[in-house]
Amino acid sequence: MNRFFLHFSLLLILITSISYSLPRFSLKTGGQCIDCHVNPTGGYIRNESGWSYGKNNLSMVRVHKSDDEFELSPLIGKNILFGFDYRTQYLTTERYRIIDFPANSPPETSYTKRSGFQNMTGSVYFNAAASDEINLFARYDFVWQLWEAYAVAHVLPGNGYLKAGTFTPNYGIRIDDHTAYTRGGDLSLLSQSGVKRGLVYSPLYLETGIEIGYYIFDFGLITASVANPRGSLFKTDPAYTARIELVPPISDDFNLMVGGSFATYKEERFDNITFTPFVQGVNMYGGFFGFGFGNFSIMGDYNIAANLPVKDSSASALMIEASYKLMRGLEAVVRYDRFDLNTKIDKNELSRFVIGAEIFPYSFIEIRPQYRINIEEPKIDNNSFVLQFHFWY
Repeated sequence: MNRFFLHFSLLLILITSISYSLPRFSLKTGGQCIDCHVNPTGGYIRNESGWSYGKNNLSMVRVHKSDDEFELSPLIGKNILFGFDYRTQYLTTERYRIIDFPANSPPETSYTKRSGFQNMTGSVYFNAAASDEINLFARYDFVWQLWEAYAVAHVLPGNGYLKAGTFTPNYGIRIDDHTAYTRGGDLSLLSQSGVKRGLVYSPLYLETGIEIGYYIFDFGLITASVANPRGSLFKTDPAYTARIELVPPISDDFNLMVGGSFATYKEERFDNITFTPFVQGVNMYGGFFGFGFGNFSIMGDYNIAANLPVKDSSASALMIEASYKLMRGLEAVVRYDRFDLNTKIDKNELSRFVIGAEIFPYSFIEIRPQYRINIEEPKIDNNSFVLQFHFWY
């Protein structure tokens, strides 16, 4: 019974995750991550501009005069920013995989319907400006009891910066739903195989090291990092990650994004046949694109990963998301995810359509309903519905 609740909780939590920046906002406005976030690569605490955008530009209900008279600010003193994110959700699924472990017997698998509420993630952020060029950031997730902290110094010649500490590596499109297979995927408890599908960038994946970034004129950013995955010190060599993103100006109504990523690291695995640990090298590379026109945006991210999760294999992950702003505070969002565990084997792919909406009824409040249609061979009834609530500041 304890294993059942453990697996169920993990599935619920991984349906979505810690709040990141929304790249489609950049596509629609023509801005870059640093325009709204302290972190040059986006995510987590918002600067004063990003905080103001969330307060005044997203909600269905426009700011009233009385709201203007009520003083709000993300500042604690002159140089310290404060912020937080909290997510909770209701999930119901048509098919949930239960694994029982009878004494002195092989594991038994059965399926049933399940639904419930989940406390998913909650983080508080602090950023201290030590000078005009140096920011010190810290985040504590009180649900996962997870720390993240780093310093960003815009001190390199040629409009560059240096980041040092514990952070999420800059790879691909960092959408805020980490069950996308191009991010962390999910536990695949709804599928027949039960094998984890997706890349490594789950909400719990962090690296400790350094990152260097350079701005390319006013429309691009190139980054490179060398760091150890959390908990891997002296077990494996550091991971190396590089990414380039270009957002060339096209027109006032049309915005474009294009770029690519590369990562290589060594992963310690456990051989299920010989029952011995081994280290395998994982290489990932991919490209991404996106464009925004008026109220419409579309973006895609495609990646190939060698030796993930199976040694001597090549996996692929694809994400395509389209959104349309129906009215102020209401967006329709459709996403297609696809993951091929081994491109050398046919009919082992897993894909899904995510159909939903993002509703911002008032400042710092988001409601996100989603229906997820899973597709595999042979077809099984494992679709799910998610109703998520997000509060931030």
